[in-house]
Amino acid sequence: MFKRVHSGVWAFDAEWVPDADTGRRVYGLASSMPDREVVDEMFRRGGASDENPRPYLKTVLCRLVSVSALARTEEDGVVRLQLHSLPTVSDSSAPEAAEEEILRRFLEGVGRAKPQVVGYNSWSADFRILLQRSVALGVQAAEFAKRPDKPWDGVDYFGGGDWHIDLLELLAGRGRSRPSLHEMAVTCGIPGKFSGAGDNVLDMWHAGELAKIIAYNEFDALTTYLLWLRVAYFGGFFDTNQYETEQGHVRELLQREGARPERAHLREYEAEWDRVRRVDAAVGRQLQFGLTSR
Repeated sequence: MFKRVHSGVWAFDAEWVPDADTGRRVYGLASSMPDREVVDEMFRRGGASDENPRPYLKTVLCRLVSVSALARTEEDGVVRLQLHSLPTVSDSSAPEAAEEEILRRFLEGVGRAKPQVVGYNSWSADFRILLQRSVALGVQAAEFAKRPDKPWDGVDYFGGGDWHIDLLELLAGRGRSRPSLHEMAVTCGIPGKFSGAGDNVLDMWHAGELAKIIAYNEFDALTTYLLWLRVAYFGGFFDTNQYETEQGHVRELLQREGARPERAHLREYEAEWDRVRRVDAAVGRQLQFGLTSR
C-alpha cells in the first residue's frame, strides 16, 4: 500500500502503435516498403500466430500517439479535477501529432507540477514507453528525471516509492493473479473496456481516427483514477463519506466536460458508469437475499 495521498495526483494512461520508421531501421527493411507491410513484418518478427496475429511489441518499437491524465489537486481542503490529453481533442483533426511534442509537454508538465502519478501496469508499459521513446527521439526532461540524494528527501519517479504508483503491481505483484484493467475495474463497479480494446487502437490509427483514440485514452485514465480512489478508500485515506464525495467530483467533471461538443464522449462514460453501478447494486441485493434467506 502507498503511504499517503499527495496534494497533487495524476492518474495517467498512454496509447501507442507500432512505428513503421523504427521497424525499417531495426529490421533493415526497404524505405519503399509501405507502412502497413512494415507493421505486419514487425508483428511477424514479434511472434505473430494465427491465434495471436498482433502480439505485444516492445515499447521502443512503437510510437506514442496519445497520453491522458486525470489530475487531482487539493488546496485548503478544496479538490479540483481536470482531464488533460495530448494531443487535445481539438488538435485531433491533424493527420499526426508530433510524438516528440507529446512526450516533451507531458514530462515537462509532470516535472513542473510534481504530482503523485498513478497508472495501471505503468511500471512495465506506459512508464517505459515514455522513457524509451523520449531517449530515442532526443527529448530532454530534466525536472522529471531528477532524483534526490536520499529517497526520502524529494520527488523520485524512478525509486519505486509513492511518487509513482502502479496499481497492478500493488494489487497483484508478480504472480499469476494479475487482472487486466478491465477485469479489476468491472469487478469494482467501475467502467472497463466498454468502447473497445487496446488492439483497436492500431485500426483507429490506420483509419485516421485520432479523436477516437484520445477518447479511448481518456476513458482509461478515468477508470484508472476511479480504481485509485477505491484503493485509497481501502487504505483508509478516505472515509465512506469522503469516498462518495470524491466520486461526486468525477461525476461533476464528466457532466461539465461532457457538455462540450469535443468531449461529448464523456457522457458515454457516465452512462456506462451508471450501468455498471446498477449491475453491482443488483448483484449485492442478490447476495444479501441469499444470505438472509438461509
